[in-house]
Amino acid sequence: MTSLAVSPRAISPRQLLSEQVRRILAAPVYDVAIETPLQLAPALSARLGNQVLLKREDLQPTFSFKVRGAYTRLSRLSQAQRERGVITASAGNHAQGVALAASRLGLQATIVMPTTTPELKVEGVRARGGNVVLHGESFPHALAHALRLADSQGATFVPPFDDPDVIAGQGTVAMEILRQQPGALDAIFVPVGGGGLIAGIAAYVKYLRPEIRVIGVEPHDSNCLQAAMAAGERVILPQVGTFADGVAVAQIGAHCFELCRHYVDEVITVSNDEVCAAIKDIYDDTRSITEPSGALAVAGIKKYVAREQAWGQTLVAIDSGANVNFDRLRHVAERAELGEQREAIIAVTIPEQPGSFRTFCQVLGKRQITEFNYRYYPGKEARLFVGVQTHPLHDPRERLLASLREQGYEVLDLTDNELAKMHVRHTVGGHAAPGAEERVLRFEFAERPGALLGFLERLGKRWNISLFHYRNHGAAEARVFAALEVPGDELPGLPDALDAMGYRYWDETENPAYRLFLG
Repeated sequence: MTSLAVSPRAISPRQLLSEQVRRILAAPVYDVAIETPLQLAPALSARLGNQVLLKREDLQPTFSFKVRGAYTRLSRLSQAQRERGVITASAGNHAQGVALAASRLGLQATIVMPTTTPELKVEGVRARGGNVVLHGESFPHALAHALRLADSQGATFVPPFDDPDVIAGQGTVAMEILRQQPGALDAIFVPVGGGGLIAGIAAYVKYLRPEIRVIGVEPHDSNCLQAAMAAGERVILPQVGTFADGVAVAQIGAHCFELCRHYVDEVITVSNDEVCAAIKDIYDDTRSITEPSGALAVAGIKKYVAREQAWGQTLVAIDSGANVNFDRLRHVAERAELGEQREAIIAVTIPEQPGSFRTFCQVLGKRQITEFNYRYYPGKEARLFVGVQTHPLHDPRERLLASLREQGYEVLDLTDNELAKMHVRHTVGGHAAPGAEERVLRFEFAERPGALLGFLERLGKRWNISLFHYRNHGAAEARVFAALEVPGDELPGLPDALDAMGYRYWDETENPAYRLFLG
């Protein structure tokens, strides 16, 4: 078999495709993986007017497709390499795949994981025989340490995605799909992180059935493949969102990109709220709970159908994994209706007088109120933070806003306002003290034991904290909303002081959600 260890650009796209398909056909994944079902999603299909099929990779022994690529890579090691063992770096699914694959092959496996990795995934690796080394607060730190260990110990490093054998293992997903659905098949939607899964699927599908569209799906804030395809070359994202942590990758793999740039038809991006809605869709049809990255493909199908007005097509979504911490589900449930466009978050100004609430509710009519926040404040006007049920077809958000404005209400739509959804809805209840010189900030930092204390210590005692909100969502990133009382003569030095803390932050002082309810 021709080696792909050289630069993938050294051979023609057709040669690259042929060699990758040969590797896929020879991948010994069923020594450890199972052939997962291609399952109809009946409720979602009926709602969208298309046949939606779910490729249930969440049913693998490690609850993710990653075991396919990991086992394929390890099975092709030489005897000398096997004796020296393997090392990898991962925050979850790849780590569990390598641990299980190494255990089946009788190899020693060391997995370097960030210290922020959820305990569920750490224990998953240990339960499958992996030696876990916790190092660094983020994946790049863990990766650098893993590469150093591999070099010093002479162990083989197992890439999570950018490797022809890893790509080959993931490509067996497409082999199963084409066997399970030999008839009509219009498009396959694939979640994209580093690109191993979509590269393998695109190679196999375009080699055998090039009329089938292969469509990648990424979060808005982790769109490394979309950015690379637009630029015509690999790019590094300056920041990467972590809600869908399984695809939180700043740069697409080199081997992966050479296949994707020729054989992936397009990339769709979706919001976190749309991902939450897709998790609910999958649950409603299968009674299974998918991790955020695992639901990307369903979110992409919904967006594609709405954009193209598609009808009567057969569409496959790769349900890629189910390794989600249980405590993250409250955030998913909170956001799912917003992602489905079945809830609007609005700020409404009403007269501060007896009977105003009742009149407002009468104007809403039979619409269900999902949230209602108010606190008395001296003056002629009251401001309400309200959640209202809507329907994307029968009673869309725009109709609700228009009807309230026609009745003379001052309304501000906060449905897409991240500060309002993440923090303000939980802190409505009081305004800043008269004359207070507040600067309102939103922070993100690595979530781990002691992280909040460390944040407060870095913040120091220079400015008084006049408002503070923090929620642990079971994610890798902690999110804090804080107001600091900063005298006017100290404002010029504030950005440098915040930059020195080393955290991502956003100045939200002019955010209308803060101004209305807390400012």
